[in-house]
Amino acid sequence: ALNGFVLVVTSEGLIFYSSHTIQDYLGFHQVDVMHQSIFELIHTEDQEFRRNLHWALNPPHTPEGEPSAEGRKSLSSSAVSYKPDQLPPENSSFLERSFVCRFRCLLDNSSGFLALNLQGRLKFLHGQNKRSEDGSALPPQLALFAISTPLQPPSILQIRTKNMIFRTKHKLDFTPLACDAKGKIVLGYTEAELRVCGTGYQFVHAADMLYCAENHVRMMKTGESGLTVFRLLTKENRWKWVQANARLVYKNGKPEYIIVTQRPLIDEEGGEHLRKRSMHLPFTFATGEALLYKSAYPLPGFPDPFQSKGKASMSKKTFHSDRRRSQKDGVDPSSLLGAVMQQDKAVY
Repeated sequence: ALNGFVLVVTSEGLIFYSSHTIQDYLGFHQVDVMHQSIFELIHTEDQEFRRNLHWALNPPHTPEGEPSAEGRKSLSSSAVSYKPDQLPPENSSFLERSFVCRFRCLLDNSSGFLALNLQGRLKFLHGQNKRSEDGSALPPQLALFAISTPLQPPSILQIRTKNMIFRTKHKLDFTPLACDAKGKIVLGYTEAELRVCGTGYQFVHAADMLYCAENHVRMMKTGESGLTVFRLLTKENRWKWVQANARLVYKNGKPEYIIVTQRPLIDEEGGEHLRKRSMHLPFTFATGEALLYKSAYPLPGFPDPFQSKGKASMSKKTFHSDRRRSQKDGVDPSSLLGAVMQQDKAVY
C-alpha cells in the first residue's frame, strides 16, 4: 500500500531486508538485492548514505574522492562496533533519519537513476549472532530501518499502467529464469514451465523472432534493447502483444543476467507497430509465418509454411520430441529455427 518500499541496511552497508515492491520502483528483484552492498545500488557521488548509517553522522574516515569497488568492499572491516550503553536510547531523536539518495534504476522511465527520499530511524538489529575477532559475541548493532519513496510523485498515467506491467529475468542467451506474479497472470505459465523449455525464443511469434534477436544483440553491446514490440505465446496458445525493454544487470563489472520490463498491449496497438516495422525489415512475413532463412528448398523437418493455407493441424507435438527431431536434422535446438520447430503448428 506504500508509494515506495521498505529497506533495512546494516551499519556495514549490507541490505538486510527489502520489501518485494522494490521491483516496482527500481526494477531489481527482492532476492537479487538482499545481502548485497547498498553502495552497489546508489550513485557514487551520494555519500549521504554512509553518514546516515552512523549514529553520530560521523562514519570512519574513507579516502578522498569517489570510493572504488575495493573501497566499498572494505567497508565492513572499517565499521565500528558499539556497546549499547555507548549509544543514545533507541527512542532518541538523534537516531531519526530523513535524506535523499539516487538509486540505480532498471526501469525505462528513468535516466538510469531514481532519486528516493529515505525516512526512518536507526534501530537495533537483533539475532545476528556476530562475533568479534577474539570470538566473543557482539551485542546487537544499529541498522537503518527506512521507507524509500520517489522524490517525484508518480503521475496518474504511471499509476494506471504500473498495475499491468510485469517483469521477467533471463540468462544472457534469453533463457527464462523467473517471472513476477503479474507475468504469471498475463502469460499463464508457472516459473517451472518457463524454465523447462530451453531458450525463451520458442515463446516468441515466428514473425517477430529476427526483430527480437536484433534488439537482443543491440542490448548485449549497449546494455539496453530499446522498446521492442512483439507477440508472446500464452499457456492458452494465444498470442499476446507486449511492449518490452530489456536491460543488462552487471555484477563486478560483468553482465550477469537480463531484466525485461513488459507492458501488455491491445491487438490494435500491436498491429500498428507491425505495419510500421514491415516497412524497413529485411525479410518478408505474412500474418503467422516468417522466412527465417532465404532458401530455395524446404528446410529439413520443417514444413513449408506457404504450402498449406487450410486449417492448421491440431496435433500437439511435445517439446522433447521436437527437440530430438531438430537435433537429428542437424538443427541447433537453441537457434531461432530450432525455436520455431519446437512450437506447435496449431498456434498459427
